[in-house]
Amino acid sequence: MGVVKGIKGGVDDVRTVARGWRWGRRPLVPRSAEPFVPRHQARVFETDWARRPGGQAVREVAQKGVLEPLLRSQVRRRVEGLDVLARLDGPVIFAANHASHLDTPLILLALPDEWRRRTAVAAAADYFFDTWWRAVGSAVVFNTFPIDRRGGTMATTPGEVLDDGWSLVIYPEGTRSKDGWLGRFQLGAAYLATQHQVPVVPIAHRGTFAAMPRGQGWPGRGRPQLSVRFGEPIHPLPGQSPRDLAPRIRAGVAALLDEDRTTWWDARRRHAAGETPDPSGPPAADWRRLWEQTAPLPTDPDHRPRRPWRR
Repeated sequence: MGVVKGIKGGVDDVRTVARGWRWGRRPLVPRSAEPFVPRHQARVFETDWARRPGGQAVREVAQKGVLEPLLRSQVRRRVEGLDVLARLDGPVIFAANHASHLDTPLILLALPDEWRRRTAVAAAADYFFDTWWRAVGSAVVFNTFPIDRRGGTMATTPGEVLDDGWSLVIYPEGTRSKDGWLGRFQLGAAYLATQHQVPVVPIAHRGTFAAMPRGQGWPGRGRPQLSVRFGEPIHPLPGQSPRDLAPRIRAGVAALLDEDRTTWWDARRRHAAGETPDPSGPPAADWRRLWEQTAPLPTDPDHRPRRPWRR
């Protein structure tokens, strides 16, 4: 009993430090209130070392020996649709909705080991690579490489990682959702898929926003329920442009979100009829949208509402 209380007390201490610690060098003053300063040249970060044998060995220990037990201790997980990967050889682009910092560990640890070990994550250079310790830590643990959301020059491009045989996790929204609902998709994932002729595997997850939304540094108490669902691969059609492929990717993610809220059969019928509920959420007040997304997921996968939220 004393050991259990000691572990619980240690977890509570880590939570307290995570909430109060200033993790980066970003200023506390809002950017709109700061005087204008010329934009500095983005630094170039090398992350190839993290995908070499030494980096892979360290990451295996970090993910399976530390990250997975920690995640299991804080949340419950439900994974569906991994059978689609058995019909693929890789590499692929995993395109997922983005609502929390829990998304990346949830997706990576849901993958079979042979896929997880060959999957890299595209991460924002201005957030995950603004300090050396955050850059090294994310590259080691999550196999991240930086992408500049402002169009700067990086040492490694997503195309080079794909050409080396690595699958990619990409969040087409570009940033975490402010209210948990799906935002507008950028063209990055669709561009890579058409240029390198690789399939896109849509991923939809629910519960991460409720468990750890933006501004929160640790999952909420009570081991909240999360779900992650993998969909059928979306192959670029001959001559298809990124602008035409991007809506197909978003529709794939939307259908999976609908399926997770209801049933596979109902979601497939709505998808075939073009009646999938809009994943951007209802045109309601901000508090109503947040309230809807912070509702805890049922721990019983068969306990679902009869019909999804409709606009």
